[in-house]
Amino acid sequence: MFQDKYVFAQLVSFLNRSKFNRIATKYGGDKYVKHFIYWNQLLALMFGQLSNRESLRDLIVALDAHHSKCYHLGMERNISKSSLARVNQEKDYHIFKEYAFYLVNEAREKRVSNIFKLGGNRLCF
Repeated sequence: MFQDKYVFAQLVSFLNRSKFNRIATKYGGDKYVKHFIYWNQLLALMFGQLSNRESLRDLIVALDAHHSKCYHLGMERNISKSSLARVNQEKDYHIFKEYAFYLVNEAREKRVSNIFKLGGNRLCF
């Protein structure tokens, strides 16, 4: 029986969702949206990128194959190709752009302040 979190869920746990929600609110992101929010779009696109999917159809097939695990991965269960294509066209990309800049700045700060603590108590080169 599986006991630990999935690797994708572990990666998502490093993301600051409250910061993402503040950025989405700043741009009026999920104002009238009930079904496919920006966070689900981000997770679906991250899953596609990390699993090396080449098209939306390929991504949807992979998500359908993991249909029962989508909840444990932290995303919505039913994602159709048409809805993902529509939200990719219609939704504001500035939310993802600002969040990417935030993540890059966080990584830079952690790299500068903790460069010698990468391997625990010993130095790793």
